[in-house]
Amino acid sequence: MKYRSTRGAMAPLSFSDILLEGLAPDGGLALPEHLPTVTAATLESWRSLDYADLATEILSLFIDDIPKADLSRLTHAAYSADVFPGPGMVPLKPLKKGLSLLGLSEGPTLAFKDMAMQFLGQVFEYVLEKRNTTLNILGATSGDTGSAAEYALRGKRGVAVFMLSPHGRMSEFQRAQMYSLADANIHNIAIKGVFDECQDIVKELAGDLEFKSQYHLGAVNSINWARIAAQVVYYFWGWLRATSAPGQQVSFAVPSGNFGNILAGHIARQMGLPIRRLVLATNENNVLEEFFRTGIYRPRSADRTHATSSPSMDISRASNFERFVFDLLDQDPAKLRACWEQLEHSGEFDLSHLLPQFESRYGFVSGVSGHSDRVATIKSIYEETGLLIDPHTADGVKVAATFLEDGIPMLVLETALPAKFSETIQEAIGEPAPVPEHLRELAALPQRVQIMECDAKAVEEYIRQHAPV
Repeated sequence: MKYRSTRGAMAPLSFSDILLEGLAPDGGLALPEHLPTVTAATLESWRSLDYADLATEILSLFIDDIPKADLSRLTHAAYSADVFPGPGMVPLKPLKKGLSLLGLSEGPTLAFKDMAMQFLGQVFEYVLEKRNTTLNILGATSGDTGSAAEYALRGKRGVAVFMLSPHGRMSEFQRAQMYSLADANIHNIAIKGVFDECQDIVKELAGDLEFKSQYHLGAVNSINWARIAAQVVYYFWGWLRATSAPGQQVSFAVPSGNFGNILAGHIARQMGLPIRRLVLATNENNVLEEFFRTGIYRPRSADRTHATSSPSMDISRASNFERFVFDLLDQDPAKLRACWEQLEHSGEFDLSHLLPQFESRYGFVSGVSGHSDRVATIKSIYEETGLLIDPHTADGVKVAATFLEDGIPMLVLETALPAKFSETIQEAIGEPAPVPEHLRELAALPQRVQIMECDAKAVEEYIRQHAPV
């Protein structure tokens, strides 16, 4: 299994190479040269597997430069009961007829990002040790990627983490989770700007190939293919739990900001998983919803990106979207580059001539949820079922309801536990969300963060001063 770039100018690389590479040298994103196919018979043979064994089987389809026995050891370390102590690790939680949550928030940071990041922590350390080298992770977070990455990589040999976050734009709980970590290899940098500007800095520094090489820069954002591959696993897990016979279809609703989570569903569907629809749910920052409704991709500037009560989705330029557009354009790098040149020149590109394919060929539909929607959804789900959901998951539930079909289970991908967004929960149900006992003192811990202007050079200088070369 070799990997290529969406922009077409990267020589084929192995999984371990792209794991450490992050953004491709030509500015594109890595993808397998071909996707593996999973047959109905193979799917049925996986029904009795636990999560770690299922992860081994699926990830081994993408990773052929790590022996399968070693890969199994890594997945069992990542997906152990010590790391994910909740019931069933990834439980299915019924909400109402035809609609369930896929519980992805049982990990150490109470968010779905743990599902992929715990594997990344294991595989990074493994590959770095094999190659006797080091890696400086440079990432950006709108809320949950940062803490999940830091908890997965804290204390890991050969890895330092430099995580950019938008100053003042995450919840108090999210900030406390990240900034309270005192590990020497963790560096939090709060940028005076929005998430998209943090992401721009990451891409600018990753695009400086001399600096990237000198300081061994890597990525944990979903531009790193390993993140996507690890997220593919829970789509298969959800399908196996929601069905009882070969060929049954399931739809998935996914709260979407940076497009990585739902892209993993797209990959699973392309591999042969019987997915009927992929329901993309956005908040008020509905650039992606606008694209799937009109065919026009029109990212917004920082000053037009709303600060909302589902802050992890306050994103107007989705970095993973390029991988899907690559498929839309029949995997033609020249057409892909032309779209991104048009984007750079005019601020948008128009693929409305392909609009019929979005659902008929790829299963994508979309919808928007606003603040009043998510508050009402949190309240109604709590009153009807006793389950408390977070604001991002509420966006998914609200949009999913529009696309329910008889006989087709709809699984909403849970984003995080509600404890991370207590202010909105208070507004919805009149009381704060319960905080897990082991995190009740989190807000009182001392915090360590470097606040910076929105300036790539300042971040570069900080890395030069603090990174082990």
